[in-house]
Amino acid sequence: MKVILLERIGRTGTIGDEVNVKDGFARNFLLPQGKALRATEANRKRFENERAHIEQRNEERRNAAAGIAEGLNGHAVVLIRQAGETGQLYGSVAARDIVEALANDGFTIQRNQVDLPDAIKSVGVHTVSLSLHADVAVSITVNVARSGDEAERQAAGEDVTVHTFEADEGGDFAAGQADAAQDDRFEE
Repeated sequence: MKVILLERIGRTGTIGDEVNVKDGFARNFLLPQGKALRATEANRKRFENERAHIEQRNEERRNAAAGIAEGLNGHAVVLIRQAGETGQLYGSVAARDIVEALANDGFTIQRNQVDLPDAIKSVGVHTVSLSLHADVAVSITVNVARSGDEAERQAAGEDVTVHTFEADEGGDFAAGQADAAQDDRFEE
């Protein structure tokens, strides 16, 4: 289906471009959300008459997104979740959780603006990108931890899933060195 784009769409095109897209993409996404018009003579004339207004509206949206991005760039969010000793979460952190955490910090973000291909399923510091506008993207840090203390340690760069153990005075190994001792036994 041939459409006229009313805003920049990823790899498809920019404002005013007439592009061929799949019918389902046009019917289910572009047309209902007002991102495109069918490429008919009447719509071409309508677009040319409203072009200045459409470009001005897009510029306003871009500036608003840039303002939000300025405050969000490098922002860190801490999410406390239950997890096992290995760092595996007993659930997951999805885009909805990130949106709620940002809302608590005073940022209004939509769930579809969070670029999270897969849910976060482990404890740690994760980088998540946000697409606030077609031309404005920003990255935030999501710190998933079991407690506030653990979150602070992770933010400082410590890997909380690694356990270190030492031998006590009697020469008995604690778990970490016992693992090393086991490795030595297997080499023999």
